[in-house]
Amino acid sequence: MLRYIDDFLLNLQANKYSPETVYSYERDLTIFTTFLQESSVKFENLSKRDIIYYKAYLASRDRKTANLSPHGGKELNPRSINHILSALRSYLRYLIEMDRPCPLPPEAVKLAKAGHSHPQVAELNQLHQLIESPTHMESKPSIALRNRAILEVLFATGMRISELCNLNRSQIDESGRIFITGKGRKQRFVYLTPRARQHLNAYLATRHDNCPALFIPYAGRNVLKRGRRISTNYVQERIKRYREKLKINVPTSAHSLRHGFATYLAERGANPAALQILLGHESLNTTTRYVHTSDKYAEETHHKFHPLAQPEDV
Repeated sequence: MLRYIDDFLLNLQANKYSPETVYSYERDLTIFTTFLQESSVKFENLSKRDIIYYKAYLASRDRKTANLSPHGGKELNPRSINHILSALRSYLRYLIEMDRPCPLPPEAVKLAKAGHSHPQVAELNQLHQLIESPTHMESKPSIALRNRAILEVLFATGMRISELCNLNRSQIDESGRIFITGKGRKQRFVYLTPRARQHLNAYLATRHDNCPALFIPYAGRNVLKRGRRISTNYVQERIKRYREKLKINVPTSAHSLRHGFATYLAERGANPAALQILLGHESLNTTTRYVHTSDKYAEETHHKFHPLAQPEDV
């Protein structure tokens, strides 16, 4: 085990990092520990060359730590590798701040070069079908109402799936404004559309419990607990099922609804700075990388704004 790892994780908790983030750091550092053990490298002797080997180790399909990663045995892309490397950098930074022995400066852990990927977003009519699918595909009315409300809220607000699953009823005011605490404990407002409010109210009208969570499970071992709430795994599994039944060939997940929210707002002229606030991004650069407008919109923009777009009289 890495020394002071428990203190490092406790420091994250003390700085108000979410439980999900703390777990992610712990998991990623466990992968690093496994690498050290398999490579017979002592942490106190860690070198820059070892870091190069570690990056190659992460990129390998057959690494033995596949079960430790949320990506399973799949080959990791540069962004996923950088996520794992960032945990190591944070740990090294903590050691230095606490005057603990540290073999390398954090800057020695060079991140992998990540290309600018442009994940596809389903066509708007396909997203409509997906959002409306629980009404037709769920046999139990209570589940249909709840799952429809979940998808409506995701697409109306652009919030992360973890933010949605952590929502309480008390966070929504009468106007449909929701105050949430997102990634990195950053707080912001997101907003329901009238359509989303309609479906959310229809779902809440069926609730006759005192559970504070906005979305709750109707089955499972925790169904009678007051602190129960819907899980991210359940939401992802249901979206996958709806997509497959609708034969939508573009990979679509809860995160895709967030992409769609940003993309289609941008196509209608939304200010990037406003999108940054709605999405809860620290940097505007993240927002501009995140929003992928369609080729059709790019073509329309070119025709509309190019200074020599009009044909000459010959």
